[in-house]
Amino acid sequence: MTLGQTPSQTVGPFYAIGLTWPSNELVAAGTSGAVELTGLLLDGRGEPMADGMVEVWDSAGGRWARSGTAPEGRFSFVVVKPDAANGGAPWLDVYVFARGLLRHQRTRIYFPDEPEANAADPVLSALDERERQTLVARQQRASLLFDITMQGEAATVFFAH
Repeated sequence: MTLGQTPSQTVGPFYAIGLTWPSNELVAAGTSGAVELTGLLLDGRGEPMADGMVEVWDSAGGRWARSGTAPEGRFSFVVVKPDAANGGAPWLDVYVFARGLLRHQRTRIYFPDEPEANAADPVLSALDERERQTLVARQQRASLLFDITMQGEAATVFFAH
C-alpha cells in the first residue's frame, strides 16, 4: 500500500497562500521606538532566496508580522524592541519558510544597542563569537540590518522547535 505525501513532506513554495497577512509591521510606523528592520534571506552559496517568507514575533507581546522576500532576497519589517524576559537580553523570534525546507527554521534577532544585556544573555553566552554575531542585528543609521544565511560557513544559528 502506498500512502500519499503529507504537506510537511512536499516542498513548496506555497507562500502565496500565507502572504495574505495584511502587514509587515509588528507595530505601526510612527509608534514610539519603532524602527525599520531589513535583511536578506540567503542560501548556502550566498545567493538570494526570492521565494521565501520571514516572520518576526514579539512572543511576550503576542504580536507578529510577515514579509515575503523580494527577487533580491530582501525582507523588511517595522519593529519595536520588546522587553527583556527571564534575565536575558531583548530579542525577537524569527521563523523562516523557504524552498527546500520541510519544516520552518527558527532563530532570534538581538539588538545591537544592548551590549551588556547581550553579554549576559544565557543563549548568546553559550555560543562562540561567530555564532553570536549571526544573531545580533547591525545598526545602519536609523535602521537595523539582519541577514539570514540558511547554511554553510556563514550560516545563521537556528534553534530546535
